Amino acid sequence: QVRLVESGGGLVQTGGSLRLSCVISGDIFSINEMGWYRQAHGNQRDLVASITNSGMTTYAKSVKGRFTISRDNAKNTVVLQMNSLKPEDTAVYYCNMRYEHLGGEGYWGQGTQVTVSS
Repeated sequence: QVRLVESGGGLVQTGGSLRLSCVISGDIFSINEMGWYRQAHGNQRDLVASITNSGMTTYAKSVKGRFTISRDNAKNTVVLQMNSLKPEDTAVYYCNMRYEHLGGEGYWGQGTQVTVSS
């Protein structure tokens, strides 16, 4: 069974930083895409950043220059470094792993709350 476990969420003031980590366990194909999504109260779940097995990254326009996604293939870990946080970044952040050739939404973590106070 594939499992994704997030950690690192919390409460931070505007301009502060947080580092989210996600450890993925189970039988995992090497060619995959890992990403972070977020869902604010009452809104849809949107892509924040993603990274392929080869290191190609994609960022939402709203976080470019502030967030950095990275992965450690040996440890099956994906990290989201969040700097210069804003109140609009407040949301539940979810880790995701998917296979492009299969389509669909892939696998999800349980989510971790990020709250940025103004």
